[in-house]
This record gives sequence, C-alpha cells and structure tokens, in this order.
Amino acid sequence: MTIMDTRVNDGYPTRITGTPEHLPRVHPTVWGTEADGPIDAATLANHDARGYTVVDGLLSPGEVQTYWQEVVRLSSDETLRDDERVITEVRTGEVRSIFDVHEISGLIAELVRDPRVLDRARQILGSEVYIHQSRINYMPGFKGTGFYWHSDFETWHAEDGMPSPRAVSCSIALTDNYPYNGGLMVMPGSQRTFVQCVGETPDANYKSSLKDQRVGVPTNDDITKLAADCGIEQFTGSAGSALWFDSNIMHGSSNNITPYPRSNIFLVFNSVENALQEPFAASAPRPSFIAGRNSAPITR
Repeated sequence: MTIMDTRVNDGYPTRITGTPEHLPRVHPTVWGTEADGPIDAATLANHDARGYTVVDGLLSPGEVQTYWQEVVRLSSDETLRDDERVITEVRTGEVRSIFDVHEISGLIAELVRDPRVLDRARQILGSEVYIHQSRINYMPGFKGTGFYWHSDFETWHAEDGMPSPRAVSCSIALTDNYPYNGGLMVMPGSQRTFVQCVGETPDANYKSSLKDQRVGVPTNDDITKLAADCGIEQFTGSAGSALWFDSNIMHGSSNNITPYPRSNIFLVFNSVENALQEPFAASAPRPSFIAGRNSAPITR
C-alpha cells in the first residue's frame, strides 16, 4: 500500500516550536443526516454543537455481563502478557489497556458490526467506516491512573497520519461510571478548536505515551483558556451506556482512588474517505495495532 505524503497541505500543524495557537476546525463534526441512521435530527445537532452524545442502555444487562466476563478473561490470559498490544500500569504492572481487541476477541468483533454501533458511526461520519483503533481500558479501584487533557486527533494526526478529524470514538461502559471513580471529562464544543502542541515527537513515542503521555498534550494555559470558553462535563452513567465523542474534543480523566473499578470497550471509527497517510509530525507511523491502516469498510 502506498502512503501519500501531503504534509505540505497540513491544515492542523502541531508538535511545533514556539507559542502554540488555537486553530479553527475546518471540517464538520457531523457529516451525515437524520436519514442516514438511527440518530434523530435534534441529537445530531446537539452532537455537532457539543462534540459528544450519550446513549443510555446501548447494551442490555445480560450483554454487559457477557462482555465483562470477556474482559476478565482477556486480562487474565497469560498468553497475552508479553504481547505488545497489552499496556500495563507504570507503578503496579497491572493491565491498563489491551489494544487491537476486535482482532483478539470474536465477541468484540461482533460488537463492531452490531447495527446499534456501526450504524451510528456511519451516520456521524457520513460514509462507510473502518476501525482505526480498538481497545479495552481497565481502571482498577484504588490505583487506576488517569490521562491528562488531550485531543485524540492531535496524536492521530501527528503520529498516525490521519488527515482530518473525520473520526469518532465510542466508549461503552462495562461498569458504572460515577462522578468520583475516574470517569471521562470532556470540554463540550472544544472539538471546533484545534490546539497546537509544542515539542518534537520522540522515536517510538507510543511505547511510553500509552502509559504516561508527555508529548502531544496542551499547555496549562491552553487548557485554562479552553475550559473558560467551553466548561467541563463528565460522562457518568450505568454499565451498558455509551459515550460517542468527536476525535478532536478535549478530554481527560483523573486517577481512581475509590474502591469502584471502571472498565470500558473503546472503539474508534474512521471514515474510509479519511485513510491514513504519512505521519504529520513523527518520523515513522505507529504500529497497526494502535492505528489501523486497512481502510476496507466494515461489513456485517
């Protein structure tokens, strides 16, 4: 496969030297219409304005239990312990994430093709889609570590070569999300602003950034300005609920020091019309288990 280098036409320059700027987004948040899928016009308009949508009860209680058992099985699978797709906590060595999980688990491969999931992804992005990234996230009680504020698209653009923010993430809760157990925080409307980041991307940056991201994060001043403009909201809800959020929305999570664990299935859909190119700010692309380069559309 030939990967085109179009960095000269980069509309979202990042990993710069000097003072970062807030750039206006030049692409839509919602590409489809009410006629294209199950999401009604009012919800689509709200997603366009705020950059995220919560779907309560996407999975039934029985389905939640089935997927939870799969999560437990995968996290306990000794054959995966030395697999590069398994990311562990820096301090404890416990499993933090398992990537490429739709290729590892038949159950999650079925979930990717489930009309409740796939049809929403197609509708938001206005096209056929493929999986850019899939993973299971674990945040155990007492010792689960969060992620600092960031835009996923900034990383996917800089290190994977994603041309535009025509991608959407679906985080499906397998445990209850409380306001106090490290739930995801978002800045509504921030997807309309691309915040540049400072600093050169180290070689093989993913090996450390998946545990503790240091490059590709905004400055405290930039976060303060964006929070003042957009505010901060948090995803809470019962197991089985799903959060759909734009690839460029500013988000993060705090540590979980409660006894209540938090786990989710995380699926990233990219438009087939937004296939990856050469990285825009890295010397080489990240591995395919983090950034899928097979842009063939998902079929049922």
